[in-house]
Amino acid sequence: MSITTLNAAVGQSAMESLLKQDAVRLQRDAQSMQVGLGDNPAMPGFEQMLRRVDDRDQAAAARMEAVERGESDDLVGAMLASQEASLSFSMLMQVRNKVAGAVDELIKLQL
Repeated sequence: MSITTLNAAVGQSAMESLLKQDAVRLQRDAQSMQVGLGDNPAMPGFEQMLRRVDDRDQAAAARMEAVERGESDDLVGAMLASQEASLSFSMLMQVRNKVAGAVDELIKLQL
């Protein structure tokens, strides 16, 4: 077996391992979103998603306020929390827009 073949095999094995780890992580995340999702069976994850986005926003606001008051010197952590909250909100808006677009398409269907 040549060195390049061996390197390719090792690289492929490492990549497969990383892909398996990602698949396990995604499956765990999906399962955690399904546990305790709320009382609305029609949209089981949406209420939970709204709560998570709101929680992130409130946590980021609290961290920024603590930095502004001088109670904390973790400006980087506060900025990261703020960006995470902003990204979560943007993702939520994109999901909402996709759902609204899908509903519009369903309404336009001729039966």
